[in-house]
Amino acid sequence: MMTTTHLIIEGMHCSGCEQAIESAVSSLPGVRQIHISYVAGSADIEFDDDLIDEQAIRLSIIDKGYEIQCRSMAKPRRWLRPLIFIVLLLAVGGVAFWGKSQMPALLPQVNAQMSHAMLFGIGFLTGFHCIGMCGSFIVSYADQSMSKIRALLTHLAYGFGKTASYSAIGAAFGLLGAAITITPHMRGVAALAAGIFLLLFGLKMLDLMPWLRHFSLRLPRRFVRGVNSSIRTQRSPLVIGVLTGFLLGCGPLQAMYIMAAGTGSPQEGATLLFFFGLGTLAPLLSFGFFANFLSRHMVHELVRVSGVLVIIMGLMMTNRGLKMTRSGYDFASLQTQIQQKIDSIDQKE
Repeated sequence: MMTTTHLIIEGMHCSGCEQAIESAVSSLPGVRQIHISYVAGSADIEFDDDLIDEQAIRLSIIDKGYEIQCRSMAKPRRWLRPLIFIVLLLAVGGVAFWGKSQMPALLPQVNAQMSHAMLFGIGFLTGFHCIGMCGSFIVSYADQSMSKIRALLTHLAYGFGKTASYSAIGAAFGLLGAAITITPHMRGVAALAAGIFLLLFGLKMLDLMPWLRHFSLRLPRRFVRGVNSSIRTQRSPLVIGVLTGFLLGCGPLQAMYIMAAGTGSPQEGATLLFFFGLGTLAPLLSFGFFANFLSRHMVHELVRVSGVLVIIMGLMMTNRGLKMTRSGYDFASLQTQIQQKIDSIDQKE
């Protein structure tokens, strides 16, 4: 008999989570229709209860790293999530500031104020979220009978394809930005707009304001399903890595593409995405270890911490745009104006 169930799902961070859950559940026997909504945080699933029960469907979603809310039970340890978030934020922030003060020579700048290390850090934290979305792609080409050297080469091929895809698309967004920003003033306006987008994306990743879930870049579902279908039929890790870049699923990746457009330079756009892509590879390629080491709560909080880093980069990009437009409201100009007012007050006294 056909049955429809409505589930409240926690832990979704972007439209890519919709794709990950839909892929997992739709492959189960007996599932006829499924509609996942990241905005509503819910799933409507129609299934044949003679072939599968609701518990099996719930377990398939939980296995992907998400939680299903139970209305009949109060959520235990509500203090745990903010505590984990604060600890991780302090740890990541402390390491970043320590590294920047102790090893400035190792932190070359992508552009004014934006370091490769921060881009790599955002990618690294995002990589834990990629485990749920892209882990199945790695499993599709991995073979337990491979030798260690061949397995390493296979993973490197996937990583090369994924990073190359990100870099190429980043260059395309940078070229798009260059095409619409002919004058320096227009480049400043584009950087300012990109900075505001980054701020909104970062706030959305923190999940403090649910209405921001509507703020997202979405590709047509038919296109996304076509890419996913192509990935599943591929055995070449290089091709799978390249196709992954076209999914545009996760929020941080979308934010990086927008920032690439804001640079107005294909070279800078490719550089941004190159270091971001490198950062995602470490957790993703060793997801077997990290999946056992980190709890689901920890992974979700790592994604939130990456949202804080995206906000910081949004502030930097906004400041860059204000400076390029010569608005007088960038950080350096405001600092100079405040200092001048303080000096004038001192002179009067």
